[in-house]
Formats: sequence, structure tokens, C-alpha cells
Amino acid sequence: MRIARHIQSLEGYVPGEQPKSKSVVKLNTNENPYPPSPKCAEVLKSFDLDNVRRYPDPNCSELALAIAKRFGTTPDRVFVGNGSDEVLSLCARAFVENNESIGSLDPSYSLYKTLAAIRDVKWIGAGRAMTDSKRGIPLVSRLADNVSLFLLTNPNAPTGEFREPEGIAAFARRFKGVVLVDEAYADFARGNCMSLATAPKNRNVIVMRTFSKSYSLAGLRVGFCVGPRDLIEALYKIKDSYNVDAIAQRVALAAFKDRPYHRKTVAKVVKTRKAFAKTLLRRGWDVIPSEANFVFAKPPEGMHAPDVFAFLKSHDVFVRYFPGPLTGDRLRITIGTDEEMKKLLCVLDLMS
Repeated sequence: MRIARHIQSLEGYVPGEQPKSKSVVKLNTNENPYPPSPKCAEVLKSFDLDNVRRYPDPNCSELALAIAKRFGTTPDRVFVGNGSDEVLSLCARAFVENNESIGSLDPSYSLYKTLAAIRDVKWIGAGRAMTDSKRGIPLVSRLADNVSLFLLTNPNAPTGEFREPEGIAAFARRFKGVVLVDEAYADFARGNCMSLATAPKNRNVIVMRTFSKSYSLAGLRVGFCVGPRDLIEALYKIKDSYNVDAIAQRVALAAFKDRPYHRKTVAKVVKTRKAFAKTLLRRGWDVIPSEANFVFAKPPEGMHAPDVFAFLKSHDVFVRYFPGPLTGDRLRITIGTDEEMKKLLCVLDLMS
């Protein structure tokens, strides 16, 4: 048996821990604390099991049409994937030659670096020295010439920072490759970049969304992206034949169409996020302004992030800790229900 040399040395992506106990306060993987739309349950109750013996729609036609109508475009500019991670993986294959590189902000979603390693191409992180200090937008002149795909999370993870669409549009106009704007958390933010993807003259911007966060369907694995026809066509060329199962297509469609429930859930998360951030600030934490469904915060003086992480876990409160020089002094805390956030604060009181 032979394993490719670059895979042997690969450090795989490490997902957030999934504790099995029901008593755990789980604030470590940015899941929505509220259940999905009741319309999803109706779909499952009425689903004809005879459909399971047949292959699903390979193009997710109904869901793609609904997405296209929502954003004022056409279905041939929409791609639906098996979670947004599949979309990212396909983009790394479709838009990057073997002698080219993948770029992203640093810090950002750690899977980006792993995707580059899987493709056996270089990853280039645009840290503070490579970005506009006011807007946090990558400076094209400082990126390597061979970066052909730039993955730009907005709001960013794990920081939660929001970048204005105008700045991202300016970056995309100067960038020679493909810019994928990962909007996993856009529904919790004050704006988004979807108009960049649907613009008639758009040549290189893809905007990606997921059903995992604001739609409470992380266990279903459905994501989508919108962009220029030729880029979307390229993704269809290399995807798995039937990449999204029949049940997932139907449930995601039901959730997508239930806009009142979606707005209500998002509003609850945003309200809790704002209140929780203010509480941490009053307690002496340094909190980066967040427009996502989490906060990235540094404990007060005398407390250290890895110690707080371990103490919370010992009391069945799970948050996320990312070791390293850029992230190791902070914790990423998913926004849960008001009761869950109170539990976390009560555990923190025990450390005082």
C-alpha cells in the first residue's frame, strides 16, 4: 500500500469536540442553539421512503431554483454542495494549478490551510502585515503572484470581524484569481456580499453560504454558493454524481422557505451575543467586536485562555481553544441560549 508523500506528512483538520452527554453546555462548534424550522419536521414525517431507493436529483434543482429566486439570479449560477466544506474542496481542485497557491486571512478557518495541504500546494496567510490595517482587506501587492484562490471568511472565524463589501469588491477587482467569500455567518451580520456574486459583470467572486449555522441544520450537511456561470459550471464538472441526498435537499428547502422562523432565530442569537459581549467586557475581558454567532475573547489579566478552557470543560461547559501565537490568548465562545450563557458565567465565577 502506498500513501502519497504529502498525505503522510499532512496534519489533518481537527473538528470541534462532539461530547455525547446531554448535560454538557456545548458552545464550541458554532451550532445554532435553537431547533430548525418546524417545516423540517413536517417534511420528515411526510417523506416517502420509496424515494430512498432512487438516486436524488444530481443538480438539487428545486433548492437551486429557490436560492436563485431569493438572490435575484438564475439557477445556472448556483451550486449546492454536501456542506460548504465540499464547495471549498471543489474550489481548491477547480481553480488552483499544481504550481499555484491558496490564500486566506490569518487567523481564519483552519480548514483552508488543510485544503491547500491536501492539494499539495502552498498556503499563504494574509496577516496584519499583509492587510489594510483599517479594513482588514488583503493588500494584493503583497500577495504572491501565484495565489489563484483566495478564501475570505466574512464575518471572519474565529475573530468574528466584519469587513465591508465595498472593500472586498475593491480587492476582488485587483485580484487576478478567484475570490471565494465564505459567508457561513453572514445572517448574523449587518451586511453581506451576495450582490457581488450576482452582479452581471462579476468575473471572479463566489459567495458561499451554509445551512449549518443560522438554519440549525449542521447535522444535515448542505451548503451552496453563487457566482459566475463558468466558475459554477467548473464545480459541477468535478462534483460527486449525487452529492446531496434526497432527504437533505427536501429539508434544506423547507428551512430556506420558512423566512419568518429564520429571522426570529437569528434575532435571538444576535440579541444574546450583544448582551453576552457586554457582560464579558464589564468583567474585564477583551472582546473583539463580533458579527457572527460567537465571540473571540481574551480573559482578564491573571487568567489564561488554556486554563479557563480546561476549567470550563471540567464543569461540562465546552468552548473552543486554538493554540498558537495569533489565537492562543483567546477563547472562541459560541452563542447559545440565554440560560447556557448564564451557566458559563456562573462557572467563570467559580474561578474568581
